Amino acid sequence: MLVSDFDYKLPEELIAQHPLPDRASSRLLHLSKSTGSFEDRQFRDFPSLLRPGDLVVFNNTKVFPARLYARRQGLKSQALSPRNPASREFLRGRVEVLLTRQLQDEPNDWECLVRPGRKIAVGERLFFGQQDELQAEVISHGEFGERRIRFAPAADFFAIVEKIGHIPLPPYIARPDSAADHDRYQTVYARERGSVAAPTAGLHFTPEILAQLAQHGVEQTQITLNVGLGTFQPIRAEEVETHKLHSEKYSISPEGAAAIQRARAESRRVIAIGTTTVRTLEYVAQQNSGGVLAGAGEANLFIYPGFKFQVVQGLLTNFHLPQSTLLMLVCAFSGTQTVMRAYGHAVASHYRFYSYGDCMFVE
Repeated sequence: MLVSDFDYKLPEELIAQHPLPDRASSRLLHLSKSTGSFEDRQFRDFPSLLRPGDLVVFNNTKVFPARLYARRQGLKSQALSPRNPASREFLRGRVEVLLTRQLQDEPNDWECLVRPGRKIAVGERLFFGQQDELQAEVISHGEFGERRIRFAPAADFFAIVEKIGHIPLPPYIARPDSAADHDRYQTVYARERGSVAAPTAGLHFTPEILAQLAQHGVEQTQITLNVGLGTFQPIRAEEVETHKLHSEKYSISPEGAAAIQRARAESRRVIAIGTTTVRTLEYVAQQNSGGVLAGAGEANLFIYPGFKFQVVQGLLTNFHLPQSTLLMLVCAFSGTQTVMRAYGHAVASHYRFYSYGDCMFVE
């Protein structure tokens, strides 16, 4: 199967650069798996599209300001912000570090992406913050430019990161992060810190929409998948089957597992909010002979056409990049031709694409 089979043309002006003023005011493309038909709706219609008794599963991961700016050893410490015009020496020599995954065996070690990558060698020391609040050493180099860095122990690492870090907006959002992004690039139900990208299908929900789901008789539960490099890394191979996904941490509580197993036993639909929720549920089912059990671990399931779904029967998702693993997952769920026709309609109808864009409900 060729990666190029999942390509489509998207005018740059359809890439949403900012969130809408109201989370729930986005558009929704309602797609039927059985008939291949689709219909233009508003996200506010979402509760009415579900059936009483459906179980909606959310990913409650929380984005942290994982994009850090550092100076290399030997450069003067200045205001370490790309928005500070006085910091020209730093801007020429700054290093951008995107933390993607904290390692379980060594909590001070992180996998990360570094830019400019070619200049940062193993053994290099990096200093973060105006007062060098964090220091790290590059200890290994990955195949595609990833680095493993080791931070010197800090009294409260995440408190410092919250102070000096930036919200890691995706590269297709061509602007610096703003104060508003700290709220809007986060779901209203985010609880468990650990993601470097938002589970974007959840960005449309408001407390009012969640209340409407409950009033409609729709059950809700939550799982956690910390979004990392596995979700957004590009596919560099020509053939889909040769791509390998990075692992991402997940956890399912006993209450969440019980709700999912109960819904399945009672033949009620399980509706996943976002591709990260799908991958978590299907990975756990694959590891447990079809059962969704409580527990924690790391998931690296790559879902593409031909995959047999065991748990998820409905999917709310945003529109994804061409030739991406996320688009392939949606195609696996609803059929490649059907999804690509729906994407063509979304482009022609000027839907807003990607993280801050509109969404699609597939059932």
